Amino acid sequence: MEFFGSNYIVMVFMVVTAFVMGFAMAGISTLAGPSRPNKAKSAPYESGIPDVKPVRPQFTARFYVIGMLFVIFDLEAAFMYPWAVNFDVLGLGGFVHMIIFISLLLLSYVYAWKKGALEWV
Repeated sequence: MEFFGSNYIVMVFMVVTAFVMGFAMAGISTLAGPSRPNKAKSAPYESGIPDVKPVRPQFTARFYVIGMLFVIFDLEAAFMYPWAVNFDVLGLGGFVHMIIFISLLLLSYVYAWKKGALEWV
C-alpha cells in the first residue's frame, strides 16, 4: 500500500530545496563577491554624463490609470480563450453569457473613454 502523502513530501522537499538554494546563492554572493563601494560608483549617471539636477521622476496618476486599464482589458481578453475552446460544450447558455460579458466590457471601455482616462495629455 502506497503512503497517501508521498506526493506532498516530494513537493515540500522541492520547495524547501528551492528556498535553501536561493538563500545559499545570495549569501555566497554577498560573502565572496567583490565590494569596494565609493561615491563615484554609487552616483547616478546616464550615458556616462553625470546628472546636473536631482533625479525625480514625475508620473501623474493618469499614467497609472492607463496602465491599470491596459491590464484589466488584457486579462478580459485572456478570459475569452477558454470560452472559445469549450464553445461547443457550453452551448447557447455559454454564448449568452459571453455576449453579456463582452457587452459589459464594451460598456466599461466606453465609460473610460468618455471620462478621458485614455488621454495622454
